[in-house]
Amino acid sequence: MSIVVTGATGNLGRHVVEQLLEKVPADQITAVVRNADKASGFADRGVKIALADYNDPASYDGLFSAGDKVLLISGNEFDKGRVQQHKVVIDAAKAAGVALLAYTSAPGTLTASLADDHRGTEEILLDSGVPYALLRNGWYHENYTENLAPVLEHNAVVAAAGEGKLSSASRADYAAAAVAVLTGEGHENTTYELGGDTPWSFAEYAAELSRQTGKEITYSAVSPDALVGILTGAGLPEPFARTLAGVDVSIEKGELVVSSGDLSRLTGRPTTPLSEAIATALKG
Repeated sequence: MSIVVTGATGNLGRHVVEQLLEKVPADQITAVVRNADKASGFADRGVKIALADYNDPASYDGLFSAGDKVLLISGNEFDKGRVQQHKVVIDAAKAAGVALLAYTSAPGTLTASLADDHRGTEEILLDSGVPYALLRNGWYHENYTENLAPVLEHNAVVAAAGEGKLSSASRADYAAAAVAVLTGEGHENTTYELGGDTPWSFAEYAAELSRQTGKEITYSAVSPDALVGILTGAGLPEPFARTLAGVDVSIEKGELVVSSGDLSRLTGRPTTPLSEAIATALKG
């Protein structure tokens, strides 16, 4: 029996494998990757490496075994039909008779177009009959803290979210929830709504940045169309810029406030405060 993690060298996958190594023997972990070189550090520590690609269904043939627990980390190739990519993994898991397939989805309250692929994947997973756990991850602190350069350059946080709030948490928090599900019992056919303990607004985010940097950083609320213009001007493709602007609209509606408490319950600890993520980013 293995715990199998797809996308294991991605931003979330790396956290999951690192935390699994603290809980189970390395030879019980299989990291599914597209590039073996990127996984060499895991291989050196005894993790099994499997080469497979969501875009190549044959690469998943025989990859899973009966009784495996699988974490399907959603793909990030928004232009390549993510639902069909995810179906490749679900079909392989069903054929193998895995014990559990956990999927990193999006909050059930999210109506932005970003959620469409997740809803499509959830539908296929539930129809498959494979025992499942839906990990409906909220937004990540790192979506904001990993790109502070323009904020610090212009002393402004720009978003199209009005006074809306969101319950973000760190990648390490969401990874810890996944690890709890993969290494625990009784998570079959369960849906978890995951988000940070304390919702925050962009005005509060700007205030915390001001406090930690000693600079006067303001929140500039713009329209969705204006945000699309700013993002495309910075080099983002327009479809992706519109997707991000759509998320901000959902934030303004309160759709990324997650009040379930599931994340801290699964991990057994409070979620990482936004202030801590900001401090870590500023040190980096």
